[in-house]
Amino acid sequence: MSAPQLVVHRDKELMAQAAAARLITRIVDAQAARGSASVVLTGGRNGNGLLAALGSAPARDAVDWSRLDLWWGDERFLPEGDPERNVTQAREALLDSVPLDPARVHAMPASDGPYGNDVEAAAAAYAAELAAAAGPEDHGPVPAFDVLMLGVGPDTHVASLFPELPAVRETERTVVGVRGAPKPPPTRVSLTLPAIRAAREVWLLAAGEDKAKAAAIALSGAGEVQAPAAGAYGRSRTLWLLDAAAASELPRGLYPPASA
Repeated sequence: MSAPQLVVHRDKELMAQAAAARLITRIVDAQAARGSASVVLTGGRNGNGLLAALGSAPARDAVDWSRLDLWWGDERFLPEGDPERNVTQAREALLDSVPLDPARVHAMPASDGPYGNDVEAAAAAYAAELAAAAGPEDHGPVPAFDVLMLGVGPDTHVASLFPELPAVRETERTVVGVRGAPKPPPTRVSLTLPAIRAAREVWLLAAGEDKAKAAAIALSGAGEVQAPAAGAYGRSRTLWLLDAAAASELPRGLYPPASA
């Protein structure tokens, strides 16, 4: 478990630009070291804002997009192409404008896909895809992702792990179907905390006043069942990227700032 580090930016636009620059550096470093890189994307306004900022970043062409594996932390279990699906939004924000290898874009199954409306089967299929991509060096059933990004919800949820619901209590499976989510749509597919914790680095994104209480709760030692964001951490680094509004309820000086 890595202790959380915090970086607080003036506003959400600057946060997105700085996070995009940081992500480019991390991907380039991983590709230089191992030949390829793997990133887990998050949806929501902060995740999509980061992707849009990455698309307009001057250094984006430093990335070898053909040697990048993209995964998702969760997905709304809706038909392929639905505008509410995270993969649809990610394609619009960035993916359709960069030369990715389609075989390395690992979207979660849609509700009109081969598993129909069986969300548990869809989750099991994604878990199998992750397991097939994991190598002996990963020491587990999922790849050791270079960066796994998560948006933090106002209720402290991350991915589709909501407070007190069964998915946040999962300790064995890497991907689960979620039913009865408190925000629409109610049916989703999500990585679990064990899968999230396999990542080398976990980045939690929070911007806006509506995220301030969630950030304060998650960083105050709350339990992960009550505050799922508190249970999201990486093997080597856990990085909270916030704007000033989201950090407004944090005790000053409680955590050392992260290095640039």
